[in-house]
Amino acid sequence: MERVITRDLISHVLLFSTHLLKAVNFVAELDCFLSLALVANQNNYVRPNLTTDAILEIQNGRHVLQEMTVDTFIPNDTKILDEGKISIITGPNYSGKSIYIKQVALIVFLSHIGSFVPADAAVVGLTDRIFCAMGSKLMAAEQSTFMIDLQQVGIMLRQATSQSLCLLDEFGKGTLTEDGIGLLGGTVNYFANSGDTPKVFVCTHLTEIFHENLLPKSEEIKFYTMSVLRPEQSSMLMEDIVFLYRLVPGQAHLSYGLHCAILAGISNDVVKRAAEVLDATGKGNHVERLSDENIVSQDQQYQEALEKLLAFDTKIGNLNLFFDDIFPAS
Repeated sequence: MERVITRDLISHVLLFSTHLLKAVNFVAELDCFLSLALVANQNNYVRPNLTTDAILEIQNGRHVLQEMTVDTFIPNDTKILDEGKISIITGPNYSGKSIYIKQVALIVFLSHIGSFVPADAAVVGLTDRIFCAMGSKLMAAEQSTFMIDLQQVGIMLRQATSQSLCLLDEFGKGTLTEDGIGLLGGTVNYFANSGDTPKVFVCTHLTEIFHENLLPKSEEIKFYTMSVLRPEQSSMLMEDIVFLYRLVPGQAHLSYGLHCAILAGISNDVVKRAAEVLDATGKGNHVERLSDENIVSQDQQYQEALEKLLAFDTKIGNLNLFFDDIFPAS
């Protein structure tokens, strides 16, 4: 009887399914519009101007989510006109590079779905696609992060047009440094020399691409960095460093990874040892092995065991006594 009642109910509802689906779709669309309007009103969004020109000009752009999670969010400008479509951004870890390029993509996306955007003003050229190689790891994908990056970059190289937006975050970091530098340099060269250069944002720590003519001298390439305040350039105190989260023209050659380690709560002993190794390798000096009583004692024990092994005569010696001598019972 329950099945009969349920079947009758379904048959009755199906008679009005067309009208019900239209009502549901209308309510869903209305909910989206109201949500976008509410967020735009609460967070002082502005109406973007869409244009058919391949330009992108944003005044004091912000990240839609990041600004809600911090006490103070530092906005940044974006200006891509006829030239300088490739922006290579360097700077320390934790300085806001990834947040910046993501906020640009989100502003472009919101503009195309009819939403107001988090900025003081925005002129957005019509964009056909947004390509991303952000180093994301899909748990369901049986591939390495680097392989996923390669596939994503391959897609944007084949399909990007002058109206596309391409984001590359730390592309080339998932393999041998030399290979990564070559792949990143080759990718930037391809975009710079292509007839229809898309808008490209590259975040990287591979500052080697600035040297030895790895990049072409092209007006399409502009260099930016996230500014850092450090009172004394010679100071080794990591606490002296202050991230300003402001995008400025230029190049950065330091990543301040040790400072980020302190911010992440890494042990002071680890950071101190890392600073010693960094200083030695930077000067081309030999890295001295850490020495304490336990390590010295172990080294002495291993050396004595090796000397006894070399002096042992397998023809006349007693193996049981030999091993008892090397590894005495505790």
